[in-house]
Amino acid sequence: MAVSAFARMELRCPRELDPRLNWTLGDVLTELDALQATRRAAPPTPLKQPPEWASSAREKAFVMRVEEEDDSEEEDDNGDEDSRALVTTGARFSCNDLELSFEESGDELDCSGTSYSLMEKRSIEKSILLELEREHHLKIQEEVRNKLSSLEVCHQNEIQRTISAFARLQKYAESRKELDRRLDVQFQRKIAEVLDKHLSMVQSDHEQKSQIVERRIRDDAAVEEAKRREQSMKEEKIKQERTRLEAEARQKAAAKLAAEAQKAAYEAAKKEALEKEAAKLRAEAVSKSGQISQNSVAHATIVNSIEMKSELPGIKVYADSSALKAESRRRALQDQVPSNIYLSKEFSRHDRLIGKSISKLMPTTDSVKARASELIKALDGQDCPRPIACRLFADKMISIVKSRNPKDKTFGNLAFACGYVMLLVTNQVPDAMDYLLAEFHKVCMYTVPKHLHALNAQARNTDYYRLIGYQEEDGKLQSTEAYLVNVVAYVKLYAAMIQTEIKGVRHPHGLAEGWKWLAMFLNTLPAITATAFALHAFLKTAGFALHKKYGSQFMKILDVISRQFIPALKEQGSKVQPEAISNLENYLKDKKHLEEPEGQYLAQQLLSKGYM
Repeated sequence: MAVSAFARMELRCPRELDPRLNWTLGDVLTELDALQATRRAAPPTPLKQPPEWASSAREKAFVMRVEEEDDSEEEDDNGDEDSRALVTTGARFSCNDLELSFEESGDELDCSGTSYSLMEKRSIEKSILLELEREHHLKIQEEVRNKLSSLEVCHQNEIQRTISAFARLQKYAESRKELDRRLDVQFQRKIAEVLDKHLSMVQSDHEQKSQIVERRIRDDAAVEEAKRREQSMKEEKIKQERTRLEAEARQKAAAKLAAEAQKAAYEAAKKEALEKEAAKLRAEAVSKSGQISQNSVAHATIVNSIEMKSELPGIKVYADSSALKAESRRRALQDQVPSNIYLSKEFSRHDRLIGKSISKLMPTTDSVKARASELIKALDGQDCPRPIACRLFADKMISIVKSRNPKDKTFGNLAFACGYVMLLVTNQVPDAMDYLLAEFHKVCMYTVPKHLHALNAQARNTDYYRLIGYQEEDGKLQSTEAYLVNVVAYVKLYAAMIQTEIKGVRHPHGLAEGWKWLAMFLNTLPAITATAFALHAFLKTAGFALHKKYGSQFMKILDVISRQFIPALKEQGSKVQPEAISNLENYLKDKKHLEEPEGQYLAQQLLSKGYM
């Protein structure tokens, strides 16, 4: 059954012709992509020619819709109110000939005939205008899309240009740095050239001035020669008078020294008699007493060693008899000259002269030669007796340990320089060696070698510490650490003198004496902290020279140190400083006796060339 129904028709046109003003870039791109897809699917056909329905008898366009329910029509009327505003409402009409049938699941719906709502007829101009507006809208969208694409390309190109510009800027900066560096080097080279040229000019000018001064001096000397001849007679008389006075002064000084020497010899003989008597009493006491430990007796009765009492009670002496005799002889010789002789107005000038020469000593070849020449000249002078000059020389030479810092690393090089000076001086003035050794024995007993051991706490008093070499600082005895530093410095200076050798120069106290000292040291002295430091200082300075001369015999000495001396140190535990043990162990482990001590070879070679 055919059923009549309403149909509503309207023109296809956008509900909103104006673009939204608040679109973002993403919205624009999305809309453009959608329009592009729609255009490709069904490209619009512009209404360049009037449509077929425009040529019919009807002049008005209409909208045809099929309304199924009244409710839906009302909802459409309410929901599409805005869209209908753009469409012209047509007149309703009845179409009796139109029959529409709807079939849903086999059921038929009967609808009563109703009138159709027709739109007013639209003109061709408006349709064409609408189509032109739509084309204009699409054109604007295409322009916007092209503009965005061009902007994106420009943005990418700008990024590339920025990166390229930054790279060029970095390259330019690097090139500028390299250029600045080259310019700086060139500038420094020019400065050096200008400075060299300036120094050359200064030197040339200085030489010219020196020549002018020399010529002027010669001219002045020629002028003054006449005046000197006139005064020669007067000066000769004055010189003769001065010589007579100096001879009288030397005679008085010699008489005084002879009297002091006789007094010292008398005191030494008296002291020796007392020591013999004390040794005799001690031997009797030892024979009667059976409480002395076997270890102490065995240590005290080593071959060529003696044990004797000192001036202070409760003190045990460890030393070899020959070493003690040599020390006594040298000390007696030194005591002939008073220790405060430098306070005398007559000899204070010589003391200052010798001290000034030694204070200028540096570990260089030129300095060693100059100082040795000055000291030899001072000791051979006629203004000062030889014993006094030797005593002053020994005192100033050994006191270099006090005037210089023994903890400084350069003190080792200075000790070798002192060894060369002492060898050169004593080679020309042999008497000075006994005074040097006596001064060594006075400031450090381990150069004998000798050790004084306090048997009890009562004997370990201030006099005992002064006797073993502790010095006073601000009215107080120095610390043990400072004492050990001085022991190391004095032994190092003594070893440097022993091992020094110059070709063509005889050494009055050379390596043979050093070998003898090392044997007596290990045979007589106990293994304690002070002896360990002294032994290490001696080996470190003279070990290379001793090994070079004695070879396998020196290796036996090192074996004795490894098997006997070091274990004896370790047996005492905390009484011995760990550093004393580690120094000897590292010396043996690292084979330091095969390494030449720093500061020895260069000075020795240069001096050998100068004194061949």
